Amino acid sequence: MTNTPVTKTASPAAIWAGMLSIYIVWGSSYLAMRFAVQTIPPFLMAGTRFLLAGGFLLALRFLRGDRMPTLRQWRSAAIIGMFLLLGGNGLVVWAEQTVPSGITALLIGATPLWLVLLEGIFCRRKPSLPVLAGVLIGLAGMVILIGPSQLTGLHGDIDLLGGLAILLGALSWAAGSLYSRTADLPDSPLLYNGMEMFSAGLALLLLGSGLGEWGRLDLAAVSTQSWLGMVYLVVFGSLVGFSSYTWLLRNAPTMLVSTYAYVNPIVAVVIGNLLAQEPLTPRVILAALIIVSGVILITFKGKKKGTGEAEPVPPAVPIED
Repeated sequence: MTNTPVTKTASPAAIWAGMLSIYIVWGSSYLAMRFAVQTIPPFLMAGTRFLLAGGFLLALRFLRGDRMPTLRQWRSAAIIGMFLLLGGNGLVVWAEQTVPSGITALLIGATPLWLVLLEGIFCRRKPSLPVLAGVLIGLAGMVILIGPSQLTGLHGDIDLLGGLAILLGALSWAAGSLYSRTADLPDSPLLYNGMEMFSAGLALLLLGSGLGEWGRLDLAAVSTQSWLGMVYLVVFGSLVGFSSYTWLLRNAPTMLVSTYAYVNPIVAVVIGNLLAQEPLTPRVILAALIIVSGVILITFKGKKKGTGEAEPVPPAVPIED
């Protein structure tokens, strides 16, 4: 996406309030998605969510005087939305019908691994040794988490098809993040995020319609828990989370903002265990420690020459938005 000018004039208290917001809101969004798809078909749920949130952001930015995007900018936003929200988030919400939210967050937390691999293939960017070590460590953690117990010696296998769908969604998210770095987009982050969400929302509704989800939707049977989960995703996951994130990119160090990549999965695992009694087994704890360690190595990939300052991998907009 277009580079956002960073002012970094906010107080430390305001910055940490924003960080706690994205830690908790995005970390808890995985459980909200799981609740929402319990009685609402996944693609219709995600499509409605992004259509509402995207439409609100577009209306807000146009009322604030933003210029109408060009057709090329709409095309770029639509492509990014297809990768990030149709392929990325769409596969995640589908998988959460069978995969616990904490496990989902751990697998998605490994998205930087795929980003590094794609950069090496398409950008010919050779990873440093710490980054390469982080990739290998993260992959080992995913094998422990998703692999059969015969290979790991641990019990509690997750649904294999759901786990693979999440990994494919993370790969789609990484591809969209890579494409977004050079895409022609408006200057306003909230405007182009609204464009991405609105475009992907339409695509998700079309996908759900093509798969016959309208025939499986019974509004009378939708639980209160599912309605609350969906409202939470629209208001907090998409609107509050995005607003906090884009504000932080302008006012906080990139290194600090990027820490959401390994804090969110831990928050999701804890919240899933406390509120939905999702299993917190030794296998999950071990995999979490390994995956998060790999992501930390990737995010802080060594030292900038002559500064001694850790050089972070630029954060992408999180998949649980």
